Amino acid sequence: MPTFLVIVFSTFLITLFVWVAVLFMFFKKEFLGKIVKFLVAFSAGTLMGGAFLHLMPEAAEKIDTNLLFIIFLISFAGFFLIEKLLFWRHCHKEDCPIHSFGYMNLVGDSIHNFIDGLIIAGAFMVNIHLGLATTLAIAAHEIPQEIGDFGVLIHAGFKYRLALIVNYLVALTVILGGVVGYFFFSSLDGFLPYILPVAAGGFVYIAASDLIPEIRGEKDVKKSVATYVIFILGILLMFIVKFLDH
Repeated sequence: MPTFLVIVFSTFLITLFVWVAVLFMFFKKEFLGKIVKFLVAFSAGTLMGGAFLHLMPEAAEKIDTNLLFIIFLISFAGFFLIEKLLFWRHCHKEDCPIHSFGYMNLVGDSIHNFIDGLIIAGAFMVNIHLGLATTLAIAAHEIPQEIGDFGVLIHAGFKYRLALIVNYLVALTVILGGVVGYFFFSSLDGFLPYILPVAAGGFVYIAASDLIPEIRGEKDVKKSVATYVIFILGILLMFIVKFLDH
């Protein structure tokens, strides 16, 4: 299958997680809260694993090591700046204390999804295995993210149906990002390796600043151990995917 079609298909699959998230919203709040913590832990593990087991090693084969880590740090700082400027925030609860930030949340998520599409496109254009691993890492993060996004819109005053429609329209920007990324990287092939540490910096920023703090605050010993184990399983999954590449 041509790379372009693989990118479009993969990014389209990412959009379907909006509907998965909506299904989760039908669970009771107490049960949903327990599930989301495990999803967040798994998401953090896959993002960290994707960054350090797939994206960075692949980039290291094509970029000078010093430049590689400089780009990584600039990317990390850049994602932090984007969050500050756009109030880009991921809340992984059904009821998020944002209220008037409903529309700003849509803007931030549109940019977030567009960047995800660029990252997926860039990864697939390096090789199919890196593309699959990157898509898997992003997909794992989509469920808790979409649960939070949908909850934010409802809490901000959106009607259920309107929230569902606009949330899916925002999700479609990941496909736009994939298409734009394909044509951009095709015309600037030499730029392609540099998107990898940029993506890695974003993955690590989301995992370290957004996801891990949510599971780190767990006071129950059993739940704390369980979320840590699931975090490790997320990393292990990415290691297995890397092993299957060879």
